[in-house]
Amino acid sequence: MLQLQPHTRFVTKGLILAGLTFGLFGTARAQQLKYTTGNNSWNADSLGNHRVVVYFNGPGNVARVVIPWRRRDENPAGKRIVIQDAKTKARIKNIKLLSINREQGDIIFEPTSGKGEYYIYYLPYQNEGRANYPQGVYLPPGTSADVTWTDTLPAAPKPNTTVKAMESVDEFNSFYPMEVIATQAEMKSLLLKHPGAGYLIFPEDRAFPIKMTDDIPQRWIQKGPSQAFQGQADKGEYYAFQLGIYARKDLKDVQVRFSDLKTADGKQIPADQLSCINTTGTTYDAKPFTSTVNVASGKVQALWCGIDVPANAQPGIYKGIVTVQPEGAPAMPVRVTLTVTAKTAVNSGFNEPWKQTRLKWLNSTLAQENAVIAPYTPLVMTDSVISLLGRKVGINKDGFPAQIQTFFTPEMTSTTDKPRNLIIEPLHFHFIGAATGKDLKWTSQGWTVASRDNGKITWHAVNTTPGLQMDVDGSLEFDGHMEYVVKVTATEEVAFKDVTFHIPFDTTVAKYMMGLNQKGGLRPSMVDWKWDVAHKNQDGAWVGDVNAGLQFTLRDEHYVRPLNTNFYLQKPLLLPTSWGNDNKGGITLGLKGKSVLANAYTGTRTMKKGEVLYYNFNLLITPFHTLNTDFQWSNRFYHKYANPDTIKATGATVVNIHHGNEINPWINYPFIEWKKMKDYIDVAHSKGLKVKIYNTVRELSNHAWETFPLRSLGHEVYSPGKGGGFSWLQEHVGKDYIAAWFVPEFKDAAIINSGMNRWHNYYVEGMNWLVQNVGIDGIYLDDVAFDRVTMKRIKRVLTQDGHPGIIDLHSANQYNKSDGFQNSAMLYMEHFPYLNRLWFGEYFDYEKNGPDFFLTEVSGIPFGLMGEMLQDGGNPWRGMVYGMTNRMPWSDNADPRPIWKVWDDFGIQGSRMVGYWVDDNPVKTDDPQVPATIYRKNGAVLVSLASWAGGETSVHLNINWQELGIDPAKAVITAPDIRNFQQGQVFAKDAAIPVAPGKGWLLIIK
Repeated sequence: MLQLQPHTRFVTKGLILAGLTFGLFGTARAQQLKYTTGNNSWNADSLGNHRVVVYFNGPGNVARVVIPWRRRDENPAGKRIVIQDAKTKARIKNIKLLSINREQGDIIFEPTSGKGEYYIYYLPYQNEGRANYPQGVYLPPGTSADVTWTDTLPAAPKPNTTVKAMESVDEFNSFYPMEVIATQAEMKSLLLKHPGAGYLIFPEDRAFPIKMTDDIPQRWIQKGPSQAFQGQADKGEYYAFQLGIYARKDLKDVQVRFSDLKTADGKQIPADQLSCINTTGTTYDAKPFTSTVNVASGKVQALWCGIDVPANAQPGIYKGIVTVQPEGAPAMPVRVTLTVTAKTAVNSGFNEPWKQTRLKWLNSTLAQENAVIAPYTPLVMTDSVISLLGRKVGINKDGFPAQIQTFFTPEMTSTTDKPRNLIIEPLHFHFIGAATGKDLKWTSQGWTVASRDNGKITWHAVNTTPGLQMDVDGSLEFDGHMEYVVKVTATEEVAFKDVTFHIPFDTTVAKYMMGLNQKGGLRPSMVDWKWDVAHKNQDGAWVGDVNAGLQFTLRDEHYVRPLNTNFYLQKPLLLPTSWGNDNKGGITLGLKGKSVLANAYTGTRTMKKGEVLYYNFNLLITPFHTLNTDFQWSNRFYHKYANPDTIKATGATVVNIHHGNEINPWINYPFIEWKKMKDYIDVAHSKGLKVKIYNTVRELSNHAWETFPLRSLGHEVYSPGKGGGFSWLQEHVGKDYIAAWFVPEFKDAAIINSGMNRWHNYYVEGMNWLVQNVGIDGIYLDDVAFDRVTMKRIKRVLTQDGHPGIIDLHSANQYNKSDGFQNSAMLYMEHFPYLNRLWFGEYFDYEKNGPDFFLTEVSGIPFGLMGEMLQDGGNPWRGMVYGMTNRMPWSDNADPRPIWKVWDDFGIQGSRMVGYWVDDNPVKTDDPQVPATIYRKNGAVLVSLASWAGGETSVHLNINWQELGIDPAKAVITAPDIRNFQQGQVFAKDAAIPVAPGKGWLLIIK
């Protein structure tokens, strides 16, 4: 019988510590095996993660061992066996494999050192591919035996070698006990004992996450199926447990129902405190979640259930029933007995995540309230006009925007009373009849407010025309996000020559553009774009000027956020049925009449009576807020885990702790070494430093405690994929996943998340826990795989109770094949309202792209943000035109300290930034290829010049001395000496200033 030894049973890193013994009965004779760990005593990347320790005690030079290894991997006969002499560490050449299958291995080898220990490695692999995206390739069988030795082998040598232990390279790689498979004989016996059941239930403790779906563990053979489970929990604890389902035939729509848990004297835990995360819950955007659980014949499904024990529960023994009910199959009740102790759990047990207490977070609604987030202001509605920070929106009778205005100054450092109109007429649709070629005339009944609070206003309108009804549901939020659900219903059969949607931009606003196959920059005279979701993550564009702009994206009711950052092609956009119209749809954008018209067209189509199409679209009104230049000057980032004293000495004020280091080793899972992280943050805080950590959603470390509960949810949290990747993933996750980032130093292997799912609820709760228990000052986002709903929630929990909640976003340039040719700023614009800084990023070319690309795609300025540069250290001369430096110490040439010194010597804090794009900038050059941005204060101005000219050039400064308030007769123009930037000198006021290609100057005038 499999017997766990109580004194050795404890959990660490989510696994049972090896060193326990149990009986294995899948071979001719029973043999006691011990599972141990090798404490990393061999090189796993050449020998594999697993070995069998055997002892040869026979005479002669022939050892035979029968290993009842019970392997979960497929096709063991197709993988190499490596045998090593424990004494000499030499590999043994003379090996003969008699039989290799999943249940056992029968092996003959030459014991080169005679009696003693030998190691048999049975999953050796080598890593191929890139270091951070390895592919573990398992070595095929090989023949190395000497013919002389094999020819002299006896015909049927008897086993003379014993198995001492099954050993994994470390505890984390162990298969014990939940990945030690049952044998075919055991399965046959099990099923014969339970002939009438269409499925079997194996209740399982939370300490033993169910990991296999194609096999049941040998542990279950010894325990047997059961309809009873016992556990113990503290008051206030979220207690998780599993019901393992083995299907003898296909099971459809498995339901789980709960009764109240009651004590003998009538105390109770209500049934609504019990739940199953596999079947019900709450979505990331606070909607009810249900999932259909089907289990194919011969498969295993883990149902993770939880009991949310009330904090005021009375200690005692609570009993109740959990009923499992597949469709068309008998219900099976499981008697649950929970002993509630007199102890009160700390923080619901969340501080002990190895108990799976945090599974409760998957259904969290934390920070879902629509409270306004600083610096935004509450929405104000006057008649049909809604005002928000720096912007106004008028609503037309049909429910669509009649006018959109912004009130930001060209400098982007303040607001004004003078508006800029984004459009010259209301946004509108045209439904053009196929027979008449004429535009259908709509009757609008006006719009009514559906809901109204400080953070969001929603409205509804109904518009009709013969044959059609259009229901319009619109909303505007405090950050400038507008969402439209446009439901068009055919009340009779209709045919259209075209359906178009028009956004008539004011020509003075439509200066720049990005999206729809366009990199950021000046808007081309004409754009003609077609849907191509198989290859391109494109569904809209941003059009605007620095202080006024609009992003539009087109969607339907089936929209699902695609994967990004190398993985778009594996989960691309879904073609909107309405806008795409079987790829007949597209968008043109260019001058038409008095506007720059964005024309979304669909081409010919018919609608049958009762048919419904959704012409949904989202709008983002930019900028979101003014520039916070003082934040840019005073918050200086250091991008590496290092000694706080060392960091402080550089002049940096904010530390970004990446993953893959001592205090944050596991990507996007900063919960295991959190005590080390807290100690570091406490020290950093004592020295006046802020600390932010790398933590995002896109991929998740395989070290997450919840890895296998999340796997039990099918594709909800983890994307489907071809598997592969690092050996741990192949050996324990198995298949049907996408292998992601890998850190060789920590052997941290991540798995790609599937998109919008309940893991985002966990993410919000996790951030809240980190703020409360670790003291983080914010997060560093490395690309983003969640939407604005989660971003708002994150900002709320990070800034609670006066915490700084700094968020900066890094993105590699997404404009490439793997990312679907999407501009990073387009992709993440919905997150910009909640960011403090941009870091765009790898593969951004700061040398070959013009200033308009810098302005729109890199700087963040048209959206109220400022940024930093990354690729090759950036271009420091061009960067300062936008107030950007690089970030230390990312690369050898990434050292902004010389520029920081200029900032401090000049006293840039409190200065007013006036960019080269401002028409009345008081300092200009006589060469448009060498723009000037200034940072002005009383009696002095810092001038940044940068060249985009084709070669050596020189410029003269055109200075409005009166505007600057500086007496030209007394003014001095000085170029301070800046290491690796410029040599100090003084220029005459009318001097020709030489500018090298791709470089520039920082000049102080006072």
